[in-house]
Amino acid sequence: MLLLSAADVYLNEADELLSKGDVVQACEKYYKAAEEAVKMLAVKLNMTDLLNKVKEQGEWDATTLDKIVIIASKILKDEKLVDRWNSALVLHTTQLNLEPLKEYAQDVSSLVKLADTLKDKRMDS
Repeated sequence: MLLLSAADVYLNEADELLSKGDVVQACEKYYKAAEEAVKMLAVKLNMTDLLNKVKEQGEWDATTLDKIVIIASKILKDEKLVDRWNSALVLHTTQLNLEPLKEYAQDVSSLVKLADTLKDKRMDS
């Protein structure tokens, strides 16, 4: 049995909502999928300082999530990671028509897949 991450669950919910034409809720779920994927990256890539900051604050904030994405893109040498995160931000803040929404949703899906790939992979420091 395959265990789904929170990011996968949100991504599946977003795809379902989009298929039903509920664009607003789909956008929210795509953003949450991306946010959960970024959190997984922080944990998997041992970003202890940022994780401790979140623990002290008691919540995740946009600045911390942005920093995680930038650091992860450098560690993973993935130039598109920042673009994928930016797509999630667009989905979270903008009302879109269906076609552009689908393109941004693909970026979020790629971000979730990247985090899923790393979640079960051993990373040597």
